[in-house]
Amino acid sequence: MGRKYIDCREFPSDINCTVALSADSESELLEAAVGHAVQAHKHSDTPELREQLKSMFHDGTPPLGGPAAAA
Repeated sequence: MGRKYIDCREFPSDINCTVALSADSESELLEAAVGHAVQAHKHSDTPELREQLKSMFHDGTPPLGGPAAAA
C-alpha cells in the first residue's frame, strides 16, 4: 500500500483549518484523522465519522499549495 493523505483544506470549516495529514498505512492515517477531528473540530468519535474520514483519503501526499494546486 502506498502513502495516503487527508487534507482539511478541501472542506470549508468555521476555523479555516489548513491541516493535512499523511501516513504509510490507512489505519495509522485514520487514527490521526480521528484524533484531529475530535480535538480540533469537536466531532464525536463514531463509526460514521470513521467511515466518512476514510472516504476522504487520497493516494499520495498532500499538494504543497493546497487542494487547488492538485487540480
